[in-house]
Order: sequence, then C-alpha cells, then structure tokens
Amino acid sequence: MNIHFFILMLLPILIHLITPTFSSPVPHPELVVQQVNEKINVSRRSLGFLSCNTGNPIDDCWRCDPDWEKNRKRLADCAIGFGKHAIGGRDGKFYTVTDSGDDAVNPKPGTLRYGVIQSEPLWITFARDMVIKLKQELMLNSFKTIDGRGASVHIAGGPCITIQYVTNVIVHGLNIHDCKQGGNAYVRDSPDHYGWRTLSDGDGVSIFGGSHVWVDHCSLSNCRDGLIDAIHGSTAITISNNYFTHHNKVMLLGHSDSYTQDKNMQVTIAFNHFGEGLVQRMPRCRHGYFHVVNNDYTHWEMYAIGGSASPTINSQGNRFLAPDRADNKEVTKHEDAPQSKWKNWNWRSEGDLLLNGAFFTRSGAGSSSNYAKASSLSARPSSLVGSITVGAGSLGCKKGRRC
Repeated sequence: MNIHFFILMLLPILIHLITPTFSSPVPHPELVVQQVNEKINVSRRSLGFLSCNTGNPIDDCWRCDPDWEKNRKRLADCAIGFGKHAIGGRDGKFYTVTDSGDDAVNPKPGTLRYGVIQSEPLWITFARDMVIKLKQELMLNSFKTIDGRGASVHIAGGPCITIQYVTNVIVHGLNIHDCKQGGNAYVRDSPDHYGWRTLSDGDGVSIFGGSHVWVDHCSLSNCRDGLIDAIHGSTAITISNNYFTHHNKVMLLGHSDSYTQDKNMQVTIAFNHFGEGLVQRMPRCRHGYFHVVNNDYTHWEMYAIGGSASPTINSQGNRFLAPDRADNKEVTKHEDAPQSKWKNWNWRSEGDLLLNGAFFTRSGAGSSSNYAKASSLSARPSSLVGSITVGAGSLGCKKGRRC
C-alpha cells in the first residue's frame, strides 16, 4: 500500500479523536487516549513491513540493500544532523566480538572491551547473539563503531557505555538496559593506560566531553540515571532512530546551569520513538542548541521537552500525544527560572502535531535567524512520523535480506 495514501486514510480518524483545546470536555477522556493510542499502534503495525523508502533519510540510505552485511561501513555515510560527520571506525579494520566476558583492566582479545579501547579505528561487530554484563564502565576510544546488526546484543545488568573526551564514535543496533553504577575501581581506556574511576551515574550512554557522536537504532530502558546524557562540553551529536521506554529521566543535555562551556553544544534528536513508561526529560536541555525533529512521543507522565539556562530548542514536525491527566498536557517545562526570564529563551514549535490536548509553550523571538544554530536538517511533515519512526530501536537484521 502506498504510504502516503495509508496515512491520508488514517488522519481523519485521528483528527476526529483529538480533543480541541477550546471544545467542551469529553465525557470519557481516558477512552479518547486509549482510542488514539490504538489508532497510532495500528498505523505503526501496518507500516512495520516497510524498511526503506519510508522518508527516513538514514534508513533510506542503507536499509534497502540486501547485502548490507557485506557493506556495513556504508552506514557511516548515512548520518544526519549535528553528528553527521561521525565516521566511527569506517577507515579501520573489522573486529568481531566472540566472547561476552569482561575484565575491566586486562580485557581478553575477542571481548567487546578489548576492541573499544584500541588506539586505531575499528568497526566492531558480533559473532552471535549475546548478553554482556560489564564489570565497569565501557570506556570507548576514538574512531570506533559498535555495530550490533545481525545479532541480538544486550548491554545490561552492569555499568554501560561511556564516551569521555573522545571523538568519532558510532553506537548502532544495541539493546542497552538495566544499567548500574560502576566505579571505585581501575578501568582501562586504552592499550597503554588504565586509571582509577570514581563512582559513575549509571547512564545507558554517557557522553562526557565527547564530539562527533552518533547513537542510532538502539533500544534503551530502565537505567539508574539517564538513558543518554551528554555533558561537559560535548557537541556535534545525533541521537536518532532509538526506542526509549520505562524510564524516569530519559535524556540530559548540559551539565549544570553554571557550566557555561555547554553553550556551544549542538545536538540533533531525530526519528526516535519515546514510548511507554517514560516520565520526563525527552530531553532536558541547558545552554546549547537542540534540534528536536520528527520524533514520535506516545507517552510522558510529567513533560516531554524541558530546559533551563536559556537553551535554544527547535521543535519541528514531531507528534505529541498528551497523557490523560489534565495537568500533564503541556509538552514543555521551562525550569529553574521565573517567567520574566524564560520568556526570552528561544523555544519554538513548528509543524508539530499536538494530540489529545497537548500544547507547547513557546518563548523568545520568533524569527528564523534565532534558530540557525539549532537547525540541522529539513523536517518532514508530522503526518509522516508514523512511517519515519516505525523501525525505531534495535533491528532484527538477517544476513542476505533487507534489514
């Protein structure tokens, strides 16, 4: 079925279910939410057979290729947004993980840790399905790709991924969940150095002073702190095609209100599905420039997008489905400042689809020039979000078939 035709058929049903902001109250608002959710889920399932030519520029770049397994490095040319120059291990050799074990100081060849700490560029793949319970944070070195396609790879049950003061990293196709604190231990971060690590936060992916980082097609849930946090001067980051579920503080971008080095931070958040069991921070931004584009927000309990310290937030072409509770309809949260201050922060909503009473509180100047540093790609119409995000999360790629 033609994707545009399918969506055009679905739209009148959804529009009929939307509660207009100024209409009289509906007798059973929780039923409206359930019906809208059901229609969205039906549309996502009906679109599930599509893997390429969906309007998602990343997926359309590589997923149509039945020989993707022989052309893995093509992925590095498919990035978009502020992290589009992250080449990972494109210019290096392949390294295959054959051993799910871990030693934080003296990792064995064949383990994931042994690959990620090497000094040269590497494109890291997995020999089979595996669950890797790390002993300590996985400290990545520069110019690394972790490519989980073709296997079901879970980083779970221990400390998870840290990208600290390194550059050109691609993390693709992993299931990252149930991450714990690590630290108060020695951890190796290169072949010739290991050092003492203090207690970590327990993030799924922690980006600390990192640049040119791309996290794509991962499924993340239920970590101790954030699912993806980027702080301490990190920049040139794209977070795309991920599926986030069952977590409180999903994504922090910016260390603190007083850490002004984050003023140069630029992050693209595109084509992600923010799903069931999420509470807040999708993302929570400070200081920098943030392009939130063509994401599907089907659940939040407190708010979806928030921030403090005058970040510039450019929200375009997203689909926001508000929860049932009347006091949680607002997409946005201007934090830690009175209205007299936050009214000058540049936050805009352009072409967003706001369902079930969802509303976005705009602030700041309206001119496009104010958003130049927070613009990283052309947004597609919000009516296409269902097809663009239907493959969010880790993919069940099989060799010899389109992924």
